Amino acid sequence: MLSSVQNPRILLLHHCRRSKPLHHHHRLRRHHYPKSIHASPLPHPISASLPTSQIQTIQKSILSREKTTRQFAEEFLTRLRTTEPHVKSFLHVSETVLNEADEIDRKIDRNEDVGPLAGVLVAVKDNICTADMPSTAGSKILENYRPPFDATAVKKLKESGAIIVGKTNLDEFGMGSTTEGSAYQVTANPWNLECVPGGSSGGSAAAVSARQCVVSLGSDTGGSVRQPASFCGVVGLKPTYGRVSRYGLVAYASSLDVIGCFGSSVADAGILLQSICGHDKLDATSSKREVNDFTSQFISKDYFESQPLKGLRVGVISETLGDGVDQEVVSSIRGAISHLEELGCTVTEVSLPSFSLGLPAYYVLASSESSSNLSRYDGVRYGNQMVSDELSSLYGGSRANGFGPEVKRRILMGTYALSAGYYDAYYKRAQQVRTVVQKGFKAALDLHDILISPAAPSAAYKIGEKKNDPLAMYAGDIMTVNVNLAGLPALVLPCGFVKDGTASLPVGFQMIGAAFDEEKLLRVGHIFEQTLQGYSFIPPLIADEFKC
Repeated sequence: MLSSVQNPRILLLHHCRRSKPLHHHHRLRRHHYPKSIHASPLPHPISASLPTSQIQTIQKSILSREKTTRQFAEEFLTRLRTTEPHVKSFLHVSETVLNEADEIDRKIDRNEDVGPLAGVLVAVKDNICTADMPSTAGSKILENYRPPFDATAVKKLKESGAIIVGKTNLDEFGMGSTTEGSAYQVTANPWNLECVPGGSSGGSAAAVSARQCVVSLGSDTGGSVRQPASFCGVVGLKPTYGRVSRYGLVAYASSLDVIGCFGSSVADAGILLQSICGHDKLDATSSKREVNDFTSQFISKDYFESQPLKGLRVGVISETLGDGVDQEVVSSIRGAISHLEELGCTVTEVSLPSFSLGLPAYYVLASSESSSNLSRYDGVRYGNQMVSDELSSLYGGSRANGFGPEVKRRILMGTYALSAGYYDAYYKRAQQVRTVVQKGFKAALDLHDILISPAAPSAAYKIGEKKNDPLAMYAGDIMTVNVNLAGLPALVLPCGFVKDGTASLPVGFQMIGAAFDEEKLLRVGHIFEQTLQGYSFIPPLIADEFKC
């Protein structure tokens, strides 16, 4: 089974690593990284008055009574109704949004505290439990399932005044990279409706990209927040493992799963994380570490120094810019590196020799854990039940009809890896690789403040292009899975475009930090975003609304 995972198409960077020597901490020569990061013409100009943080703008407007919460809600719902037939981000849209908005307006009129997310429409990935809406995890086996409780992250959102606008589409149980694996519908990329939005949190990324909501929650097991963020031109934040409670998140691979954040700006993603993180007694893996005020990092560009990131040590993972990575993606990443140097960063090249080993190890571990976690869906305790006179037929029939092909594939892979006689050869070895990956990241982050890489080897590809080639789809996770194996935080933000015929598709780059150092990632990301000139990350689908 492991040999099938270690297909040459998956080890994308193998040839690169063997064909030329790697220079540890080698100073990047400036001529390798051109100053201009334009990979394609700008598709649309952005309005100069468009706010950097939608959350801060909404808060300011409703508290000053310049605009009501209902007006903001109607604005987003109108856009959602217009774009949803094309994008198909949502599996369920709440019917109480306007009522909740009215209640916030009444509280403001009574001068009551309304919370830091008051009036903010938040979309929630459909594998995160909500008591008042379906939570299907994109699977037929949980069709119409309504949990009796809110996930801790959702509960905290509501306590902060947020309005849950609906549940977003995903690959079934989070297993996939395109959102084509949903049992209900295929979500499209707002930048090109013929392309995938990424996955498995493609619905959440597309909803933010199309401005159907302000921010959204996703889950990230091996890149399911960061890769869709890159494909859809939005900010995606994967927190440190344990930073956000997993209580109420439908389990895929419990040692890797985290709840992450999407926003149209770094500030919005950071404010959202601030609202949901912290210790939770209902999750034994939840960290008790104190949570700093992330919002203190989001200062105005007017207060930046000439080189606001002077002295920051940035390591470029050399294995991520070689063979197997689209050249236009590499060009955009090199442009981002040049921009970081202009901001004062000291940029060096760093090698992680174990980088290509992470992908096969990840798929062994994730599949093994999923085979255990999904055993609960037997048609008795959870999920839809097939009628049968025999218990074994009831189990088999319920699972055969309830699970899709990718879920079945991963259950079989995981069960094989955990079976007697193969445990040491596959699962134990994968855990040993995980330790090597963790040590490699620690050594690199002892010498650098952050590490950077592409978020994906390519921009978004066409719907159906890789659906019948799972190994090619798995290969797209090469840039992200190592971060989950190490349990580290990572931030993806857009940095350029690649050509897609006559149009353009966004490209994101990934910043990786030390454990529980989201604050530094948000600071660097905010400064990068505020100083990046000449780009609009508003998709063509809604661009007319935001033109100057």
